[in-house]
Amino acid sequence: MFDTLKSDIAAILERDPAARSKWEVIFLYSGFKAIRSHRRAHWFLKHGHPFIARWISQHSRHKTGIEIHPAAQIGRGVFIDHGMGVVIGETAVIGDNCTIYQNVTLGGTGKETGKRHPTLRKNVLVGSGAKVLGPFTVGDNARIAAGAVVLSEVPPNSTAVGVPARIVKINGIRSENLDQIHISDPVSQTLCKMEQRIHVLQDEIKELKKQGADHDSI
Repeated sequence: MFDTLKSDIAAILERDPAARSKWEVIFLYSGFKAIRSHRRAHWFLKHGHPFIARWISQHSRHKTGIEIHPAAQIGRGVFIDHGMGVVIGETAVIGDNCTIYQNVTLGGTGKETGKRHPTLRKNVLVGSGAKVLGPFTVGDNARIAAGAVVLSEVPPNSTAVGVPARIVKINGIRSENLDQIHISDPVSQTLCKMEQRIHVLQDEIKELKKQGADHDSI
């Protein structure tokens, strides 16, 4: 457990330019406190003490604004930045080195039993306000844009954008940038191309009409 907590601290120092020291992370970062409490709650749940586990998780929720079910599985180096309003469901799985921003929900749709919540593989980034709902997998190195609503599987090395989310391939290149804003939107790009094509066709129609008028005048 202590090795895992060291990994969590190192991840925050590496990814958050505002973090100045490990002591600042330990005492002042709500995301770190929530994950630290979750690891205790998860231990008690696994050892047959569900009431204590839920008490720890609810106490942490009131202190940090982050709600993590004790049964959720969280890997090493997970960074919940700011964190207020984050909800992580019972059967959610979060892989190593994931980054989650404020107001994110890793939840269910209310229709499933058993595995109801998403699985995030390694190095996934979930932007602020995103909702990932359902028992599917978000692949390694995937990025979910701020405000996206993801209702189906996200392939590795891709980006999910919009409501409902659409997929943008990144061709297997892992982005080291935590930018949640400058993400290409394939639908907007396609609409722009169609608009340009329409203008070209309109000009061609005008030219044909002009040629037809000239011919009639002769």
